[in-house]
Amino acid sequence: MKQILYGGTVMTRDPACPMVADGAVVFDETAILAVGKADTLRAQHPDAAPIDARGGIILPGFLNAHHHIYSAFARGLSIPGNNPVDFVGVLEGTWWNIDRHLTRDMTRMSAYMTLIESIRSGVTTVFDHHASFCEIEGSLDEIAQAATELGVRACLCYEISDRDGAEKARQSVLENERFERVCREDHSGLLAALCGMHASFTISEETMDFARAHTDTGFHIHVCEGAYDRDHCSAHYHETVIERLDRHGILGPDTICGHCVYLTDSDRARLAETGTAVVHNPQSNMGNAVGVTDVRALMRAGVTVGLGTDGFTSDILESIKTSNVLIRHMNQHPSIGFAETMEMAFENNAKLADRRFGDTCGVIRPGARADLIVSDYRPMTPLTGDNINGHITFGMNGRNVTTTICGGRVLMRDRVLTTVDEEKIAYECRTQSEKLWRALGAL
Repeated sequence: MKQILYGGTVMTRDPACPMVADGAVVFDETAILAVGKADTLRAQHPDAAPIDARGGIILPGFLNAHHHIYSAFARGLSIPGNNPVDFVGVLEGTWWNIDRHLTRDMTRMSAYMTLIESIRSGVTTVFDHHASFCEIEGSLDEIAQAATELGVRACLCYEISDRDGAEKARQSVLENERFERVCREDHSGLLAALCGMHASFTISEETMDFARAHTDTGFHIHVCEGAYDRDHCSAHYHETVIERLDRHGILGPDTICGHCVYLTDSDRARLAETGTAVVHNPQSNMGNAVGVTDVRALMRAGVTVGLGTDGFTSDILESIKTSNVLIRHMNQHPSIGFAETMEMAFENNAKLADRRFGDTCGVIRPGARADLIVSDYRPMTPLTGDNINGHITFGMNGRNVTTTICGGRVLMRDRVLTTVDEEKIAYECRTQSEKLWRALGAL
């Protein structure tokens, strides 16, 4: 069905035509068909179903390059006796404890919760990294069900790890392999797969080889999020984590390395040589007190660096704001950070999405994916195609989003979700989260 989103200022992220005042976008379920002045396009496409932007700003849908849906039910959670003093303690006391109790029903509802919040903040594409060692097989199907029903584009993987033994590790590899087959047979355009890995320090040589032999796609792995990952690899394998991954054939243009806080110059060079991407997660790194990724050093080396939230939030604009000031703070320089953050969030995240979904994301122009949002942000200073990033960073937030469209399908219109009963979902989320909390001794 052909539709027209009109009555707003279109910010295209297309250098050929960055802004259209009083603009409109014509699209169908396949792609964007036309971009231009609202009066002209409405006259040219009288059969298009109208969607009124109500004077808002029309933007490409936002993208989140690293998320953890399974962490959703931790909101407000306090596990008795869990008082970590380092990052490994955070993993053992909170996240690994949660995923060891996470059933498929809990996984499904945490996916609904997280993806609804993504829609509400204008995120139309999510790269998720899942773990539920309580129930592994079929867990990615639960997330995929939520994504396809809600209408969000999702690249999924399961977190391979030996931390719960070799058999669980084997099941994790096979869950990734099985879901790769699911994605090959899927025709929704919403699903993609990577092979997930936790981190070098929880993956044996045998498991890493087994994973490499059982996947036809790239990998999504945490790399040197904390110093322990670096030190463990040096002590056990006498090489850096990047060198170890390279030895096992894990690096490459289809692979995403999350965090990369502790790297050498040769590590960055090897990432660039292999075309391996890195995703920066500023709020999570600060919250876990693990250090700060040297984004500028990665970019100088030629590495594609994207931006994620790592489960800290589903609103990528929060990561944008934090990244901007964190890079400045790290470098003790007030005039850097902004350009790097914009490149990560809007250029490189789109590149990562293009690699997985095989099409043009993150831009409004004919032929691109019809992933569109409307923000009711009302600027009180001049707004141009050149300064939209400044308005996004210093004025706009996810709560400004009123309408979200993905693949030509309206997921939220005037802040009302169109694909699910949100009240029913909220009730079921509370039911499943209470079961999890009881299992953890928190209720």
